[in-house]
Amino acid sequence: MSDWSAEPRPSLRERKKRNTRRMLVDAAVRLCLEQGYENTTVEQISAAAEISTRTFSRYFATKDAVFIAVLDDLANEIVVQLDSLPEDLGPMEALRAAHMAVLDGVSRRSLEGLTTDRIALILRIVNSSDTLRQAAIDYRCPAAVEALARKMGVAPDDGDLDLAVALFSTTIVTACRDLVEDGDDAALGPEIVMDRLERSLGHVARFAADMDVRQTAAD
Repeated sequence: MSDWSAEPRPSLRERKKRNTRRMLVDAAVRLCLEQGYENTTVEQISAAAEISTRTFSRYFATKDAVFIAVLDDLANEIVVQLDSLPEDLGPMEALRAAHMAVLDGVSRRSLEGLTTDRIALILRIVNSSDTLRQAAIDYRCPAAVEALARKMGVAPDDGDLDLAVALFSTTIVTACRDLVEDGDDAALGPEIVMDRLERSLGHVARFAADMDVRQTAAD
């Protein structure tokens, strides 16, 4: 019996596009780890993936974009978790819970396609330059933004939503800013990210509470 509920198989054209995109990301990551972000060019990435720079521009607008694509796997899992969380969670708590659930899943090896090695790779790439750290802060996964917007009951371009995402992104990137390759990928795994994230969000909560007290006193 046919399974009508199964997702349709991607077309040959779509599979080729996905394969080209993956080759570009893999080539960019390899070159960055070998020679550094600043020394890696779009021309080198294109040559390593055996495509033209014109084709590169069809997939990624900038050099930063191809490197930050390593965040896509993580972001896709975050979307799944956001959609499964209770509706009464605020945006920051929802983002915290979703990230912690995904990182815990990676630690338990219960997520297909997202591994400890992948988390270590993300940390190495993001922390390889100030430019990429800022790009990671600015990174927005449209599906994740839409999932959070549904939870908040607002439009995806809502100002409060954007503020929450910006604050959370800045917090997690800053919390992990000094984590670099030290020859031990386990040290760069999900556990240390979870610990850093919890501690940093605790600081943010205390800062916010302190500011609220000062505003109340001023009133």
